[in-house]
Amino acid sequence: MKLRTGDPWVPAPAYGRSLQGLSLNLLVRDIVAALPFHRDVLDATVVYSDPDFAVLRHAEAEWMLHADHTYLEHPLQHNLRLGLARGVGAELRLHGRDPDAAEAAARRLGFTVLAAATDKPHGLREAYLLDADGYLWVPDVPRTS
Repeated sequence: MKLRTGDPWVPAPAYGRSLQGLSLNLLVRDIVAALPFHRDVLDATVVYSDPDFAVLRHAEAEWMLHADHTYLEHPLQHNLRLGLARGVGAELRLHGRDPDAAEAAARRLGFTVLAAATDKPHGLREAYLLDADGYLWVPDVPRTS
């Protein structure tokens, strides 16, 4: 079931054909409620958004959000109706996003900080943050020392 009225910014078939390599498509309960985390915590640009779908971008990375109601025939719909955790076991890493700034924004907006920004032995400074739908995001930058 679509809630959007009017035409999207790009016809869906054209956008689909433009995708290459690896892309992320996250199912979220509510697009409008999901956007503050992506925009304010991850510092993503909202390329497009309507009640059904959004495209976000940070540096070279681009990802999509689809509202649950658009996936009524999707194989995951049963799990979504059960309210099971989303994305358990996956880390969505956003390279180039300052983890300290992301953590501060997450705290200010009331999102869960699983682990504060920390220098890690593998050469990155990173924070572990949960968005409103429970997806784990790890913004990181190379360590300076």
